[in-house]
Amino acid sequence: MNAPPLTVRDKISYGLGSTAEAMVFTTTSSFLMLFYNQVQGLPAHYIGIALAAGLIVNAVFDPMVGSWSDRTRSRWGRRHPFMFGSILPAAALFYAVFNPPEIGTVGQLVWLGVANTLLLQAMTLYHTPHLALGGELSDSYLGRTSVMSYNTFCLWMGDTLGWLLCFRIFFAASAEYPNGALDASRWPLFSTTVAALVLLILTYSSWSTRNRIPYLPQPGEDEQGFSPRELFRDIGRALTNRNYVVLLIGMFFLSMMTGIRLGLWLYSATYFWELTNNQISLFVIGSFCGYVFAAFAVKRLHARFDKRWTGMAALLLYSIGPALPLALGYFGVLSARTEGILYILIAFSVLQHLPYSLMVTTVTSALADIADENELKYGMRQEGVLYATRTFFARVDQALGTALAGWVLTYIAFPANARPGEVEQPVLMGLAAAFALSSIPGLIAGVFYGMLRVTRKSYDATRAALETRRDADDTGLEPG
Repeated sequence: MNAPPLTVRDKISYGLGSTAEAMVFTTTSSFLMLFYNQVQGLPAHYIGIALAAGLIVNAVFDPMVGSWSDRTRSRWGRRHPFMFGSILPAAALFYAVFNPPEIGTVGQLVWLGVANTLLLQAMTLYHTPHLALGGELSDSYLGRTSVMSYNTFCLWMGDTLGWLLCFRIFFAASAEYPNGALDASRWPLFSTTVAALVLLILTYSSWSTRNRIPYLPQPGEDEQGFSPRELFRDIGRALTNRNYVVLLIGMFFLSMMTGIRLGLWLYSATYFWELTNNQISLFVIGSFCGYVFAAFAVKRLHARFDKRWTGMAALLLYSIGPALPLALGYFGVLSARTEGILYILIAFSVLQHLPYSLMVTTVTSALADIADENELKYGMRQEGVLYATRTFFARVDQALGTALAGWVLTYIAFPANARPGEVEQPVLMGLAAAFALSSIPGLIAGVFYGMLRVTRKSYDATRAALETRRDADDTGLEPG
């Protein structure tokens, strides 16, 4: 059955699923450490351990969901049963993470570890099949880039919506609290509202994309259903793909850098640059400029330079650009007293969001091309298993990176219940140095991205071989 062309509405409806994921990711990554450390008063390094504990579960659960959805047969297709089943748990668990009961320090640490781990699993249950769905919506080299470009822009929308809601509404600056997130009374409204938005957005995206189900790949008649044995076989097949392994290693180092920065950024904005939450909300200007430019440029860049070089260049810029202001701050070139410091920082933020958008679109588009390679080799589509990598390392960003950020805050002796302008200078210098040095794992990741062999030429050869084999299957003849 020939699928009708994808419309702009189809791409937006699909991408909105990532809007909700970005809201969850942005708010938890930015605020969990601050909430439990500065509001609840728990030690930063223990918070980091509680958040990182869920990684062990994710390491198993993410590929399991991917393999299970790859092998699912239903009238709702392979992906949608998982997407629909995750919506209510995701919304409820988001609320739970930010509303711990009064059960003491140890009890709240356990609550954080368990609730956050379950939240990550609920988001995995949605987002791994959702990403795999995006890889299936188009089978053309640049068509995949277009789908994932919409998806990346919707990620920006979720990131921005979460950002503006937090800094302009829920945690807006007041005379008593320049950083309103330090006011414990504001958190219930924040968590209730975001949970409701997650519920509505995920429901809409799942429901509005069901019209594509009849045109999506289905498991072959001779393919086995999901089982632990098939899960390990699927993982083994994915790990035989050189491009996939190179991408895997690169994403690990990238996630170390991203996670540390996410854990430290709000501290640097609040205490190093002494910005109020109203000022911090203006960083949306830089992110908008970066994402809009990337959305228009990425397809042209893939056509001109291929995905490998686009991804590598974007990652190297992403590693260096966001670290420059704090490196300059460490050496005394910039400070909170520098005239126009807010606008200087907003300009630098373009060097964060533009390359990040290019990089995410490139990786998610390249994973669909890698799925073609594995179909040619093994005769089955593995988008679910392959995209589980992207989902898993998004969790690494939050968990392992936040754990490392917690260690940094403990090492530099960052005080609990601190107020902007009152933190000692050596502590602030340690914060700036840690943020700047986080570029190192990102630069290592860039080297591995440059080793990818996902090109237009390799795509054309793989697609031609797949078409030859399918034609042979239709006629009953051997290919060749």
